[in-house]
Amino acid sequence: MTASSRTLAVEEFFGPPTRSRALLSPEGTKVAYLAPWRERLNVFVRDLDSDWADPDAPGIRRVTSDTRRNVESFFWSADGRYLLFQQDNDGDENWHLHRADMTRPEEAPVDLTPYEGVRLIGAQLPPDRPGTAHVQLNMRRPDLVDLFELDLTTGGLTSVAENPGDVVSWLRAPNRLLAFTMEEGGDHVLSEWDGDDRRPIARFSGTDAPFGLLPAALTPDGEGLWTGSARGSDRTRLVRVDLDTGEETGVDSHPVFDLDTPRPEADPRFPSSLILHPGTGDLLGARYLGARQEVHALDPHFAAVLPRLEELSDGDLAHVSCDTTAQRWVVDFTHDRDPGVTWFYDHGTGRARRLFRPFPHLDPDQLAPVTPITLTARDGLSLPCHLTLPTGVEPRGLPTVLLVHGGPWYRDSWGYDPEVQFLANRGYAVLQVDFRGSTGYGKAHTQAAIGQFAGRMHDDLIDAVDWAVGRGYTDPDRVAVYGCSYGGYAALVGAAFTPDRFAAAVSYTGMSDLVDLVRSVVPFARRGVENSYLRYIGDPDDPRQEADMLARSPISRVDDITAPVLLVHGANDVRVDRRHSDRIVDALRARGAEVEYLLNETEGHWFVNTDSNVELYSTLERFLARHLGGRS
Repeated sequence: MTASSRTLAVEEFFGPPTRSRALLSPEGTKVAYLAPWRERLNVFVRDLDSDWADPDAPGIRRVTSDTRRNVESFFWSADGRYLLFQQDNDGDENWHLHRADMTRPEEAPVDLTPYEGVRLIGAQLPPDRPGTAHVQLNMRRPDLVDLFELDLTTGGLTSVAENPGDVVSWLRAPNRLLAFTMEEGGDHVLSEWDGDDRRPIARFSGTDAPFGLLPAALTPDGEGLWTGSARGSDRTRLVRVDLDTGEETGVDSHPVFDLDTPRPEADPRFPSSLILHPGTGDLLGARYLGARQEVHALDPHFAAVLPRLEELSDGDLAHVSCDTTAQRWVVDFTHDRDPGVTWFYDHGTGRARRLFRPFPHLDPDQLAPVTPITLTARDGLSLPCHLTLPTGVEPRGLPTVLLVHGGPWYRDSWGYDPEVQFLANRGYAVLQVDFRGSTGYGKAHTQAAIGQFAGRMHDDLIDAVDWAVGRGYTDPDRVAVYGCSYGGYAALVGAAFTPDRFAAAVSYTGMSDLVDLVRSVVPFARRGVENSYLRYIGDPDDPRQEADMLARSPISRVDDITAPVLLVHGANDVRVDRRHSDRIVDALRARGAEVEYLLNETEGHWFVNTDSNVELYSTLERFLARHLGGRS
């Protein structure tokens, strides 16, 4: 076996990073980041100018001490006094907002929203009032989101606006309060709110923007809103909405690519499409994503900084933070084989230095390149895909994993994915398909999925496998279909609807019953699914649509499943209840079919902790090796 094809341990892919997600403090002297402590990721702070090669350098402070669950999301207050972070309980997604006072290192972090069963929906930090935050909480009723002002020092909550029953979300401007509502039929309305009175500002098509106005950033003067818009176009561009007149004015666009939304709003692993100055809120740049990312500088100073940042890596610029002068920068990069490499750049001196690699044990030369390709579906639709071939073996007749992303309103892209590299390291070709319904490739590509669950969406996956077989990469008798969430549903559809095509199927928190899925949406999110679940899947309150939804559900065809199946679920999943997997397992076991079930009692919709992921992928490794013949 060559060095480039050495089998790496599961822990090498799914163990914690040594450090990750560095954020520069507003004054530019300290860096907050995640690092492991007692087998969980916690927040640390250290001096920017310290020796980053020394894990025990002076000036390092551990801010959080969570031994139960990784911390994943954190940020500085506008004045740098506080570090704020979010945490839930074993994956239940009832997020709480915590703060640590940087001026009082002896004090433990404080839970600012210590209300059982209440979920932090969003936190907005006004730059002109650094001691406060505007938070959205469903305190009065599970299905209603109200707005509060939170004192970061005392934890005191002051009611700002009570939801009358139709507000989906709130946004506080310096001189006005904004409410986002959804009309019957799915259109979004942006209104100015004044007690019980509201003044409609602008209306947006729910078909064009199924998840509302994303991103949504106030202009520094509070007179406008920067957001993405596909009005009158297939592509999403950046616009400014005037909050007095509702007029939509173009700010920036790309001739081919969409503004990179809505994936970052759903997944904090990816940076926002808008690059904003952390102190002033000024718009510095915008991201567009095709096969690779393009960043447009929209500020003269950032136009000088951007090329200096981009020359630090052959990857794509990812998370960006700077001090209030925008002279000192800490950034990391997306890369297919060298993820999250983090740099410091001083624009005043022109000097840069690498701070760390999150996974120093991974040799990029041992990992497999991820190649963007485009295929054509049977009905002529273009299908952006990513193909990753194992290194050290001839790319002919390979066992192949069809890896299906979640959502389905999501997308794959060029970059490092530990799942992909783990599978390639075991000798599998990995095929990822941005099937119809995926976002980021124009609204027509997304809308082509309406009514096509277990239909043309699945045909796209089969067409991609046929392409890989036709090119000689894939052994048609050794293909597994695997995915999480919607991807888990797609895996079960593959096993139940096209049982002759797959040697094995793996569903990770996948849904098996579309009727149950739609009826079980958590209360606060029910208003938001009209443009997604109801439009694309169906309305279970309509008997005809209910019957169609059941016909497109794997639970209705479980007797057709012949391939071995592995199901994985978090017991605390609030998006896809565990019963979606329980029912499939019970039905397969009742007729003696080959099925394995991994149920984790301490996780939710996706597994967070290292021990959970090591167990998951060790189980997956053995399952695939047994049924596809890859390495283990």
